Amino acid sequence: MSKQIQEAYIVAATRLPVGRRKGMLGHVRPDDMLVHAIRSVIAQAPGLDPALVEDVIVGCAMPEAEQGMNVARISVLLAGLPNSVPGMTVNRFCASGLQTVAMAADRIRLGEADVMIAGGTETMSLMNQMMGNKIAFNPAIFAKEENHAIGFGMGITAEKVAEQWKVSREDQDAFAVASHRKACAAIDAGHFSAEISPYPVSARVPNLATGEVSVREYLARDDEGPRRDSSVEGLARLRPVFAARGTVTAGNSSQMSDGAAAVLVVSEKILRQFDLRPLARFAGFSVAGVAPEIMGIGPVEAIPRVLGKAGIRQDEVDWIELNEAFAAQALAVIRTLDLDPAKVNPLGGAIALGHPLGATGAIRTATLVHGLQRTRQRWGMVTMCIGTGMGAAGLFEALH
Repeated sequence: MSKQIQEAYIVAATRLPVGRRKGMLGHVRPDDMLVHAIRSVIAQAPGLDPALVEDVIVGCAMPEAEQGMNVARISVLLAGLPNSVPGMTVNRFCASGLQTVAMAADRIRLGEADVMIAGGTETMSLMNQMMGNKIAFNPAIFAKEENHAIGFGMGITAEKVAEQWKVSREDQDAFAVASHRKACAAIDAGHFSAEISPYPVSARVPNLATGEVSVREYLARDDEGPRRDSSVEGLARLRPVFAARGTVTAGNSSQMSDGAAAVLVVSEKILRQFDLRPLARFAGFSVAGVAPEIMGIGPVEAIPRVLGKAGIRQDEVDWIELNEAFAAQALAVIRTLDLDPAKVNPLGGAIALGHPLGATGAIRTATLVHGLQRTRQRWGMVTMCIGTGMGAAGLFEALH
């Protein structure tokens, strides 16, 4: 017997402030970050018994070392949730955090769960390499030229997108500066305050001269990445880092970062039972594949799919969180789909705010649902390109 599809609602969403690689969260374990996010998101639903959580699904793009061993279940236990609450770690690279929101919502929509936690965690500080501590590609990858970018890094794919879609260095740098300026303005205006759960950091600092170790404690409140002194002139002086005659630089690429987030998703039954106010309704998710060598263009395929499934026109979407893996690919997506630039990343994107890989999708979901509430807008989308040639998009309807 088929089940009737029911609605899935986001009632709480929170994140830690994002830290630069080797920055304010550089010595914080990913499971500790996730523990803080889980505890914080549950606290935002007063009266809801944590024992009702039927699963915790967490995204992580490099699930090894400190963030290995099923970091989701480990964090559930460390957070003090009942032993009955399970946990699962999933990996769809940069879309991992968004994928978990979709998976949690689907369980509820199918009537198989009433309370779910989705999220993501990633420490790029504690990973020794961009692609993990041990890089061991299957040699067969290099048999096809279009797959070479998988082994050579995402920067090469950004160069290919810039070339194919004719995105100039000047446009990339201008886009990057705008990202920083929007992010700094948002911080000054307090626009991130509703979504951020400040993290208390305790760092041990050795004194090499005396041999003593001092403890430095501080509260991480704001995202560490945005640069107030960012300028087109300054970025123009940076050299390309992926191709000798290329246009992609460290300044017009996303920052390597540390962060975590959690999203509480429930059924209508739970809304009524605990008198919870929904922030948004989950309206759909889509993922699509593209050629690995132009992975940055992935949202061009995913966005029309999710809109089509939901029966929503592109011009009805009020707010688009488009992950800025690289300015080149973000601009290529915006131009190809004719997205309204005013609706894209109004508070800045990953070039300024950072991109902690597997956590980013959940982080940007928190930004979106709180932003829609603040602005009283209705439709929002989180979308990103994904390594190895994919794109994902999630659609949300704010409820006021």
